[in-house]
Amino acid sequence: MSQELTLQLIDTHAGGDVSRIVVGGIEPLPGATVRDQMHYLRDDADGLRRLLLEEPYGIAEMSVDLLVPATDPAAEVGYIIMEVMGYPIYSGSNTICTATAVLESGLVPKQEGRQRFKLESPAGLVQIEALVENGVVEAITCGGLPSYIDTYRASIHVPGLGDVTYSVAYSGGFYALVDAAELGFHLNRDEERELADCAHRIVEAIQAERGFSHYTLGDVGPLPFLHFMGPVEQVADDFYRSRSATYVHPGVICRSTTGTGTSARLALMHHEGSIEPGDKLETVSLRETGFIGEFTGTRQKGTHTVVENTITGKSYVLARSDIVVNCDDPLVACAGLHHILSAGQAAPD
Repeated sequence: MSQELTLQLIDTHAGGDVSRIVVGGIEPLPGATVRDQMHYLRDDADGLRRLLLEEPYGIAEMSVDLLVPATDPAAEVGYIIMEVMGYPIYSGSNTICTATAVLESGLVPKQEGRQRFKLESPAGLVQIEALVENGVVEAITCGGLPSYIDTYRASIHVPGLGDVTYSVAYSGGFYALVDAAELGFHLNRDEERELADCAHRIVEAIQAERGFSHYTLGDVGPLPFLHFMGPVEQVADDFYRSRSATYVHPGVICRSTTGTGTSARLALMHHEGSIEPGDKLETVSLRETGFIGEFTGTRQKGTHTVVENTITGKSYVLARSDIVVNCDDPLVACAGLHHILSAGQAAPD
């Protein structure tokens, strides 16, 4: 019988999206930066992502965040994001969950009131502002990635749907942005399956027709995200609200509106001239949860006007647990995992 292996987890959620924070059980990964360590995990140890996102331990709708030592001295902790689509370099909901987990675990001591610290993501340093009231983390505000519009109101023929108008933003990944009403949706929870099917068709069509290149990162792979946009309601001079839904290819409608989806919306609203610096947009999910994005300014990067922004949300701790990995279990795939388990846990050959 194989030796039992264990991973230490803190399960959290933000807006309904569950993020499993791996806080122990994994050896330090090779790589001079957190981005390099992400590449190693992706190319040589993808077994961790698959183990925690597939049966019997998880489902595709979850995310996983592996805590790693920061390589930048300005950061307290590093983290690597894993999702069904692979390894995004940034995620707002995962960052909110990770920041909450490092505070609740004591890796960063909690301070009453507002406290600031930095995390190191594969995209680089992320500024965190935590609001702590009576010892409880009530809100996390994190810097969203600089976002921009790559394509504005293009059209594509989608089998089964006809001609679909879409825009494309980069906000940590490339997002197709579509008008929900134009596709017949009200963005209610009972539409979830139909939304996933519709988004799958659109993303497949876009991937088959074209690729996208970031101005510094170059080719970052096929477009993985789609964001359904509901009507925008102005609720105050500088505050807007919109129902929204984010799709992750293949097949997942996120429980939350996602931080990167919200950043993409801010980039589009700026492109259309409908918001100004200091304005906020609350995106509201199918489950009535929300994130608040704030448009903080712009800068020019070559031909792109890049939107600076922050994302605010709340994360809840669901569980603190050890995952017991038994490689004799026929439902458990241990390939791509043994060599990164902590010393003393390596399974026998």
